[in-house]
Amino acid sequence: MPGSPPISIPGCRILEFPVVKDHRGNLTVVEGGRCLPFDIARVFYLDVVPAGASRAGHANRETDQVLVALSGSFEVILDDGKERQRVTLSRSSHGLLIPRRIWRELEGFSSGAVCLVFASRPYDPADYYRDYEEYVRAVGSR
Repeated sequence: MPGSPPISIPGCRILEFPVVKDHRGNLTVVEGGRCLPFDIARVFYLDVVPAGASRAGHANRETDQVLVALSGSFEVILDDGKERQRVTLSRSSHGLLIPRRIWRELEGFSSGAVCLVFASRPYDPADYYRDYEEYVRAVGSR
């Protein structure tokens, strides 16, 4: 995001979505395969996250995701098993691409924050690393 340090976790990057602006407001466009580097297989969102709560705490084995702060803001901690980096999302026209095999944790949700997620694959419980130590063993230790 403008003014933020570059993202150093391999494969992670900010995507900027096209915005059509006029006197009626903004219309932001997100198309799978065009604005996103994958076709959209699943969409979900997180909202009403209590103060101090954290979400995610996992990595996907095969699924790529893009996270968007549709409203408010929150922080994403990215971890590739060697390095950790914190990224703040607060603009609804920007998405954070998180490729498969990158650990993520979400925290610091502002009041009224909504995290929208686009995923490249349907939900499959076997696609998740939910134990951090298992994840680090799978991708290579720190």
